[in-house]
Amino acid sequence: MGESAASRAADIKARAIAGGFDAVAIVGADAIPQAPARLREFLDEGRQGAMDWMATRAEERGDPRRLWGDVRSIVMLGVNYGPDDDPLAQLSDKSTGAISVYARGRDYHDVVKKKLKALAGAIARDYACEVKVFVDTAPVMEKPLAAAAGIGWQGKHTNLVSREFGSWLFLGAVFTTLDLAPDAAEGDHCGACRRCLDICPTAAFAAPYRLDARRCISYLTIELKSQIPVEFRKAIGNRIYGCDDCLAVCPWNKFAQAASDAQLAAHDELRAPSLAALAALDDAGFRALFAGTPVKRLGRDRFVRNVLIAIGNSGDADLAPSAMALLGDAAGVVRGAAVWALSQLTDAAAFAGLRDDYAGNETDPGVIEEWARAS
Repeated sequence: MGESAASRAADIKARAIAGGFDAVAIVGADAIPQAPARLREFLDEGRQGAMDWMATRAEERGDPRRLWGDVRSIVMLGVNYGPDDDPLAQLSDKSTGAISVYARGRDYHDVVKKKLKALAGAIARDYACEVKVFVDTAPVMEKPLAAAAGIGWQGKHTNLVSREFGSWLFLGAVFTTLDLAPDAAEGDHCGACRRCLDICPTAAFAAPYRLDARRCISYLTIELKSQIPVEFRKAIGNRIYGCDDCLAVCPWNKFAQAASDAQLAAHDELRAPSLAALAALDDAGFRALFAGTPVKRLGRDRFVRNVLIAIGNSGDADLAPSAMALLGDAAGVVRGAAVWALSQLTDAAAFAGLRDDYAGNETDPGVIEEWARAS
């Protein structure tokens, strides 16, 4: 390796910054030896919930060399997506839906991958090596790799924390057959702080650094395909896509800046969207509103399910008609959430009348259960 490896690493880092990345560091392919055991513990305890894909390629996920046997070095890269407002402020406006910061602008997969491909192409061309790029689309453990490379450390909320960008970094990786001088790992700077643990609405952290995805609002509103378990519905509040609480309270965010790439800035119409307007979306309207954003991947039905949970938590009887209009929706996951929302917003007599009108014709077992539970 020697000076040539160090020289190559310095050149690649300079190119990365010039190419629009906000953070870059290099790590060897063998830099996370503890990852397989930690991943296996996570999976054995079932903390991944319904995310079966995490177990499907666990060996490759735990060791980059299992994913690509020829990899020698990994260039870890970060793109800042810091918000220009306080994402927690909207939680008090119960007539609107709170969308996670990362999903209010253009899909980060598209933005980051374009930068990754440009950088990787230049590396392959100028250094006559092979490369592969990844951005949350393959069994790659980006956070442990980024920590090993020195971009930041995994905080008690299990997300990467940067001294320069706080908790607001999208991560990507360039795997290469090139020998590059690695950087030193970043130490843990969380100290005694536990703000991220204490703020979690659903107590998703069994202990510092131990997330149970099954209780996480991001998992419940994005990954879960069925009805959201009753025990978590009230805690969700008006969070209709993801949750920023544990990220937003991190003290290291005091050094963060607003997103450097304008494509990642929040679309104005997604900053505080009306729950009534969102509940009225059909598939075409949903696709049009969320075109080019991560939310579009969720699909209209599950998204409206989330909106209905927020409507049920609003305490606003004026939103009841929005839920009533969805009692006959084609999607069972929507009808079931509408039942719950109305059980929260209407009095016993009004709800009994709705049950008489709709429950007898219901065929979906999940929706039938919602009517029975709420009665």
